Amino acid sequence: MDTTAYFFDLLKIILPALIVAGTIYFLFQQFLEKEQQRRLVELRMEASKTTLPLRLQALERVTMLLERITPSNLLVRVSSAGIPAVDYHRLLLQEIRAEVEHNLSQQLYMQPETWAYVKQGQENVVNLINTQFRSLPNAKEARGPELAKRILESLMTDEADPTAQALLAVKREAVAMF
Repeated sequence: MDTTAYFFDLLKIILPALIVAGTIYFLFQQFLEKEQQRRLVELRMEASKTTLPLRLQALERVTMLLERITPSNLLVRVSSAGIPAVDYHRLLLQEIRAEVEHNLSQQLYMQPETWAYVKQGQENVVNLINTQFRSLPNAKEARGPELAKRILESLMTDEADPTAQALLAVKREAVAMF
């Protein structure tokens, strides 16, 4: 009977101690998880202070790229006066390529889907210019203003800006940041 009483006395001491130790362990684990989450949020906030301006700047630059390669703006910037259509066609494509190459690194700060829209917008502009160049009756003898006129007429009849979808995607990404 002595050992049974001793065992129950020991159990009366050990059982509450185990319950208290388990509770402390559980609470401490929760505290550590919350602390880790808080630190993670702080790190993200700190990183956001650095990357948010860079991402916004990238979206601004890509918006400018799209505006610059929009056919109506491109035709105003690259003069067609006194140039054969073949040379004007080449100049337009070089200008688009130079604009895209200049802003190629901006894709690092954008969602891949948005950059895909930008690339598609560029391809749409190039296809429009190529299609209108090929549709010239005598492309080797045609003049630059004839090509420019055809491109503008095509824009007016289609009523679809080849870069509109890309601009919309860039704007959606910018709005999603806030």
